[in-house]
Amino acid sequence: MRLPALLLVLLTASCATAPAVPDVAPTKRVVFSGSGQLAPGDKSAIVYDSKLVPEGAQVSLTAEEVDGGTLTSMVVEGFLPAHSYGAHLHANACGLKPEAAGPHYQHQHGQANAASEVWLDVTTDDSGSGRATARNEWVFDRSHLPRSLVIHAGPTQRTGPNAGEAGARVACLNLH
Repeated sequence: MRLPALLLVLLTASCATAPAVPDVAPTKRVVFSGSGQLAPGDKSAIVYDSKLVPEGAQVSLTAEEVDGGTLTSMVVEGFLPAHSYGAHLHANACGLKPEAAGPHYQHQHGQANAASEVWLDVTTDDSGSGRATARNEWVFDRSHLPRSLVIHAGPTQRTGPNAGEAGARVACLNLH
């Protein structure tokens, strides 16, 4: 399986250790990650709509604590060219049916907005590749981590009564 170039950079950066400096803790710490080639029926990286997520598409995600907040980064390859997708962290693991991933992970329960959730909208380039990052001013509660990344058919609605919605679930990646 071919890994996206940025994933290798992210993994290399997240595995690096800080130089030995007395009484100074590293400023980055990986909380969770996931990567895979999306395929119908796969248990770790599932495609629900192969028209929007073609065979061979890949996704990777890394979430790390950075200076008292969280930086979440996603890279996609092999998706439809020039298409906008919404992507969010979800509470449950992926399953054979799209709804298995449950609701969006929320730092503050009941708050469907970019401050409480992790929204990673991406518009792919002409080759179907793209990247997105989200910075949140909070850190994940280790006893309640998101279990999956769900990719949606369209971009996230930022305001209004449907804020946080992004259309049908087209793919899902389990996180660890």
